[in-house]
Amino acid sequence: MKDFFMETNRIGFSKWKDTDLNLSIQLWGDQDVTRFICANGKFSNQDISNRLGTEIFNEKHYHIQYWPIFELASGELIGCCGLRPFKSEANSYEMGIHLCKKYWRMGYAFEASKLVINYGFTVLKAEKLYAGHHPENEASEKLLTKLGFRYIGKNYYEPTGLYHPSYELINDRL
Repeated sequence: MKDFFMETNRIGFSKWKDTDLNLSIQLWGDQDVTRFICANGKFSNQDISNRLGTEIFNEKHYHIQYWPIFELASGELIGCCGLRPFKSEANSYEMGIHLCKKYWRMGYAFEASKLVINYGFTVLKAEKLYAGHHPENEASEKLLTKLGFRYIGKNYYEPTGLYHPSYELINDRL
């Protein structure tokens, strides 16, 4: 059984560890998941290992990551959702979510994102959260709008080599 530090009625948030390579391959080894994340649409085994290392580094140094999320009923990996440092502004973070295809269109992205937003604003006292998506990823655009993010323009995203629509959500609780 996984240790969860955040939960809803359906999902639990864990933290990536060095021993989670197989889980990370399950998620980022699926081209349906990675097609909007990198330029060629798929991660090599080295890319997956590097991504896992980045998440572990972010947890160790910033106490945040794109945390792995699990379905409580089955114990299966749903994907990941979380925060990473936003380099250009202090006390601001970038939110992201990657879900295994099996869990698309089931409300998990909204549910996980709401919990991460709440964590960012209440625990981290973030002033702003940022998010972006691949220009062709209409589902992410709808999700961010539903979550209350406001479109602020396009920013160059090096991993895809494209300009991605970008959004912000301001913490009105401060």
